[in-house]
Amino acid sequence: MIHEFQVGGSIMWFLLACALLGLILLIERIFTIFLKMRLNTKTFVANLIQTIEKGGVKAGMEACDNTTSPVAKVLKSALEKSSGGRALMEDAVLRASSTELTFLDRGMSLLGGIITVAPFFGFLGTVTGMIRAFAAVAAVGEVEPTVVASGISEALVTTKWGLMIAAPLSIVFILIQSKINSYTREMESSASTLIDYLAEKFVCTPKQAANNLCDKQ
Repeated sequence: MIHEFQVGGSIMWFLLACALLGLILLIERIFTIFLKMRLNTKTFVANLIQTIEKGGVKAGMEACDNTTSPVAKVLKSALEKSSGGRALMEDAVLRASSTELTFLDRGMSLLGGIITVAPFFGFLGTVTGMIRAFAAVAAVGEVEPTVVASGISEALVTTKWGLMIAAPLSIVFILIQSKINSYTREMESSASTLIDYLAEKFVCTPKQAANNLCDKQ
């Protein structure tokens, strides 16, 4: 590997930067998406509703505060507006979801950029290597394997490493993006379930108010 780094020339430094930055982003995203945010949303919503039934909205918000998950933060925003009607809850969830989705997508654009740029650096090394090979041929006036070997070797090595960096990153990028999309759908479904429950239980319609049927907790 060290020999190939030397053969690849200055382009290898750019490829090394891509590899290191991509690795750092992958470790952070994998830890955040697959470990820190691991939560069974259906179970959490069911338990949250039970908590609200027993202790009211305030107990539900406390349960959300004790859960380190974007879903919990989104659901708490609905609880905070539970007395204001469905429209206010949906608006609060929409704003909270926008904030949490920004957190979920953090670093993904940069990772996608690295996946795109790494092969280009490899191909740039291919071009510079071929230029060096033809320059060597022009200098000696004849085509000899030993004359062009250095330039061709540089061309092949940089192309190889550009693709080797981009390919694994692309696979993990797809997996992470798929997980984010799945998590987003779960977040939307959980918020919808909670809002339906809160709208039925805590929102007081004019007819209910006239008959003193409002359930305020």
